[in-house]
Amino acid sequence: MSPVLRRALLTTVVVLIVGALPPAIPSTAGTDPAAFINNLGKQLRVVCSYPSMEQKLAGFRELFREDFDVPGLGRFVLGRFWRIFNPSEQQEFLGLFENFVVLTYSERLLEYGGPRVTGSRPDPDGAIVFSEITRASAPWAGHGPIKVDWRLSARDGTYKISDILIDGFSMAANGRSQLEGVVERNGGRAQAILAVMRQQIASASAR
Repeated sequence: MSPVLRRALLTTVVVLIVGALPPAIPSTAGTDPAAFINNLGKQLRVVCSYPSMEQKLAGFRELFREDFDVPGLGRFVLGRFWRIFNPSEQQEFLGLFENFVVLTYSERLLEYGGPRVTGSRPDPDGAIVFSEITRASAPWAGHGPIKVDWRLSARDGTYKISDILIDGFSMAANGRSQLEGVVERNGGRAQAILAVMRQQIASASAR
């Protein structure tokens, strides 16, 4: 997996964690987007204080289902392969993606300190919030702060996080590129995506 995609997935899990508890500021489309992300950072610190890894994993999983635009991200990441998959395979992919993120990256995020919001602007589908993650709050982030932009979509009166840009690189676009590579290396078989993800999840679960 490329370093860019790894950093993107790590940040994705951050997004999931920080929404685990009911927000002090309602996460509605009418909420100021910068305040929405600031509030997520506060909740992250609470979730990371949960006493057991089982509780943390349960919180990550709940967040992925409730606060992230999982169907929209899944369709984008799979691209043309989404139409090739039958409904059962589509649902399996979304479940595998959820498990992959939760099992692979949860432990690394315990040292995360929260993003520092630097601004926001409207977006056709909602808003984009600009922030930074510093090395002090995330040792895996590398030297100096990295720019993290949060793309929020307004759906049914609430915000959903639909993409994250790490130093300008889209997590969703990089995920699509990685899956296209899997298919190319497996003779053009889209179903190879599911087999590869099953294997990666089994390896993560065995650790």
